[in-house]
Amino acid sequence: MNVTPEIVAHLAPKGVLRVGINMSNFLLVNGRSPDGGPTGVSPSMGKAIADRLGVPVRYVTFPNPGLAGDAAGTDAWDIVNIGAEPQRAEKIAFTNAYAEIECTYLVPAGSPITSIAEVDRPGIRIAVSARAAYDLWLERNIKQATLIRGEGLDATMHMFGEQRLEVLAGLRPRLLTDAEFFPGSRILDGNFMAVQQAVGTLRGNSAAEAFLSDFVEEAKRSGLVARFIQEHGVRGLSVAPVA
Repeated sequence: MNVTPEIVAHLAPKGVLRVGINMSNFLLVNGRSPDGGPTGVSPSMGKAIADRLGVPVRYVTFPNPGLAGDAAGTDAWDIVNIGAEPQRAEKIAFTNAYAEIECTYLVPAGSPITSIAEVDRPGIRIAVSARAAYDLWLERNIKQATLIRGEGLDATMHMFGEQRLEVLAGLRPRLLTDAEFFPGSRILDGNFMAVQQAVGTLRGNSAAEAFLSDFVEEAKRSGLVARFIQEHGVRGLSVAPVA
């Protein structure tokens, strides 16, 4: 899609593209630049969009995706890179995903749970990081088990151990690390969902929404997303299918 003055004016009204970045996802933000700014696949995508618009980029960081989503309509960011979920889409127009992250469960040593299908049962307590994209999915889909929420990935992992909960939900790459703290624990095969990492902007300008959607599809087709994943040395993050 051609970049028109209307698109630039909507996406970068202050002459700079303010990109909302979720700092809690270690697969998408895994470093700092010399000036202290975030680096990783998510910031690189934001910079690439700013370059296409012909404006500078400014990163607006949030400690978790819930706060990034809550900032919709507060003039904090122009675009935001977080997991696309129905609750967030009420205010935010999301592109299709540019990357996916598999989510599954970890169970402690000696657990009788052997499959994902066995998790949603009465008496099962699932530790989950509050307002992560997979927490929003679990909130909609878990019918019998109980969700126990922690504030952030580290706190949720410690809560799982300290309270002797039955299940820890999370991103598979993170659970591989968490498993080291719990000898004999197991990560269940398969996944209950995949976080759809997307680009969003406030609803209300169809041309700007179409530009972002086209950019993301081109980034997947051209190998740009794959290059960012390789450049930042990320394991566990996959390029989403082209729409």
